[in-house]
Amino acid sequence: MRALALALLILAGPVGAQDATAPGGALSAGQVQSAVLTIDTEGLFAASLFGERITATLRAETDALAAENRRIEAALTAEEQSLTARRPAMAIDIFRTEAEAFDEKVQGIREAQDAKERALQTALSSGRDAFLTAVSPVLAQMMRDSGAVVILDRRSVVLAAGSADITAEAIAAIDLTIGDGAAIWPPADAPIQGPSPEPLP
Repeated sequence: MRALALALLILAGPVGAQDATAPGGALSAGQVQSAVLTIDTEGLFAASLFGERITATLRAETDALAAENRRIEAALTAEEQSLTARRPAMAIDIFRTEAEAFDEKVQGIREAQDAKERALQTALSSGRDAFLTAVSPVLAQMMRDSGAVVILDRRSVVLAAGSADITAEAIAAIDLTIGDGAAIWPPADAPIQGPSPEPLP
């Protein structure tokens, strides 16, 4: 999100050379007359329809993965207990073969589940990137319309005279322009989760 201010500053073009309050730079009624605009980038993502959908989708995926992990853990625990209970009646070489196969199975499942967790983290990052790309033109237009020269993350501003926060207005404009972003993210050919483990017995 820190790249947002720089991206919008570049997009400002000739507007950046015009003072919003200078002669010839008069704005229409109702427009923000400030050279510096600020937004709450986290709030922008969290409260927009696009950001809400990304968050809800990944929360559901995370909850589903947690439930799957619990089911797998219970099944593996039962399998391990069964192997342990049968050990006294098994030949040592047979037991060793089954134990090694079980260990390999556990390792494979662990790697698959870890891949799913990493995929969810990657999906969150890609969702935020897609959001930033999609909203930048909207924010750039708001900046041009207001005669501002830059939009800054509100958290990075210690003190600024004459700045105006446009978070609420930006959320409304983003929702109106791109809605929940279903056509943008996730890509149809990019599944959110990673590979599934082999079915448990």
